[in-house]
Amino acid sequence: MNLLDRYVEKTEFTGLEDFEQNFRLKIPERPFNFGYDIVDEYARLEPGKLAFVWADDDGAVRKFTFADMADASDRAAAVMAAHGVKRGDAVMLVLKNRFEFWFCILGCHKLGAVAVPATHMLMVHDLVYRFKRANVKMIVTADDERLDGDVDAACAALRAEGAGDGPVKGKVCGPRAGWVDFSAEWEAAGGKWQEQSGSERPGGRDPMLAYFSSGTTGEPKMVLHDYLYALGHIVTAKWWHQVRDGGLHYTVADTGWGKAVWGNLYGQWICGSATFVHDYRKFNAARTLDICAQVGITSFCAPPTVYRFLAKEDLSAHDFSRVEHGAVAGESLAPETYAALLKATGLRLMEAYGQTETTLVVGNFAWMTPKPGSMGKPSPLFHAKIVDPDGRECDVGEHGEMVIPLPADGSVERRPAGLFREYVGNDEATSHSERGGVYHTGDVAWRDEDGYFWYVGRDDDLIKSSGYRIGPFEVESALMEHPAVLECAVTGMPDPVRGQLVKATIVPAKGYEYVLEDETRAQALTEELQKHVKHATAPYKYPRCIVYVKSLPKTISGKIQRKVIRDQDWQKPTA
Repeated sequence: MNLLDRYVEKTEFTGLEDFEQNFRLKIPERPFNFGYDIVDEYARLEPGKLAFVWADDDGAVRKFTFADMADASDRAAAVMAAHGVKRGDAVMLVLKNRFEFWFCILGCHKLGAVAVPATHMLMVHDLVYRFKRANVKMIVTADDERLDGDVDAACAALRAEGAGDGPVKGKVCGPRAGWVDFSAEWEAAGGKWQEQSGSERPGGRDPMLAYFSSGTTGEPKMVLHDYLYALGHIVTAKWWHQVRDGGLHYTVADTGWGKAVWGNLYGQWICGSATFVHDYRKFNAARTLDICAQVGITSFCAPPTVYRFLAKEDLSAHDFSRVEHGAVAGESLAPETYAALLKATGLRLMEAYGQTETTLVVGNFAWMTPKPGSMGKPSPLFHAKIVDPDGRECDVGEHGEMVIPLPADGSVERRPAGLFREYVGNDEATSHSERGGVYHTGDVAWRDEDGYFWYVGRDDDLIKSSGYRIGPFEVESALMEHPAVLECAVTGMPDPVRGQLVKATIVPAKGYEYVLEDETRAQALTEELQKHVKHATAPYKYPRCIVYVKSLPKTISGKIQRKVIRDQDWQKPTA
């Protein structure tokens, strides 16, 4: 059994037109809380139903039922509450793909705390900024000595500037001096976490989850979602991933990124499908194929980079007999990769589009024949349109910005489930994104004669590389700390494996002009700058390509024109 029919008016449709016209969510009158209304309810109705399968690179495999997850989340809520976490407090979760992430995020939901998942690749500066912006009450980490040291350093930096002691520090993989032994306290916690009743019960439009989204013109924005975000992912799971009751779905994603809850939690569990996570130290395509066959994956989703690595394997040597559906998102999928996977597996990879601020906005749904490279058609949850700068809906073939209509009366209660509440602490950015009665995605696309949407690019400069979203501002800020850099512009350049590479175009500072003429010394400086960026910010952001120039293209007001550099690279790729 599954709980899907409690939250949608129809679960079966005759086709795409029926889906587009008649899909409706049923928002319950009692504030919806995924922890209580899905996890605990499954535990009550069918306690032995499989919820979650976890495996690591050492061969360990653990299976959790909904009864297990209900108990585990109760314990996590109790530990956090014992250390002062209250409703509305932020808890940062930096747990890689440890199973404790699921315990903790569900515990946050039950407690009413705002879960803030984050990547383990953050550095001291990144942590300080996030601690302050989110007012983080507690942080829980896994086995990462470097990260834990940076958390300690970030807390010390807060104390030095008189901003308090920083969050309570908890660790799930062994004790650390001065830190809460979260695992030990979790084991000792007992009894059911008492659900708050009446108006005190967290749920509905209360804040539930926040992600930091890389910005292009400033520090990352804190994107806040409410409890209805989980219901918004019903479309993601049921009609894009095409999960089924009793199935086992795997989305390849680290828990520090929004894609993890897109694919490994909310919608899948509502639909009755268990989820699988591989806690790998380093991605290995052959190992992923083997473990998917071993645990019996029935539906699969990954970014194009992963599919490109999979396509390079001898796919005939792997068992795909139980995989019923494949999905892809993050960037456009190359037709040749689509064709290779189709030939080897019989799977038609279904592409889709969404943002940190949304759930699925455009997708290839169950009744559609995908066009490789196309995002698909608008979800009936959002009714996205492509418009020109005047708000006029674009004609077939005409480029414009994708937007989502907002309630005419501005009502929060009538906002689409799955659309973010606000950018925390940045009213200007929130208002700008919702000007003119629509939410502006900032992404440019066009529509073909069959109604399929095709992605063109960002109307700002966000870089998508190997599934990561990288803001140029963060990389430029790191580079500018080095004495060799006078000015710089960071852009994305095309790459057949990663989709885009981070490229830095640098004007050398006085005393370093030699790099314009001396290739050997330029290479040495390039390696030095790359190492510098890896230590100054998250390592995945470092520029893999660095070019030295005498000047950068600028507007008449002196602003650097990244677009000029980017357009040159995409018209004639740099070697």
